Amino acid sequence: MMRVWAAATGLILIAWFVVQMVSGQSVSEMLPMLIAAILGFELTLLGQDAWRKREQRRG
Repeated sequence: MMRVWAAATGLILIAWFVVQMVSGQSVSEMLPMLIAAILGFELTLLGQDAWRKREQRRG
């Protein structure tokens, strides 16, 4: 369930970022960092899942 919330939050933040960029509003400096942090979290979980699946096939 944590992954679903992280993915949903990341997509909402990316949409918010795009809307701000397209509308010409100033973008908060924190917003890209939040997006990068959530993306890093998701990539870490993806790597862990791939590693576990690989180990299950080999083990």
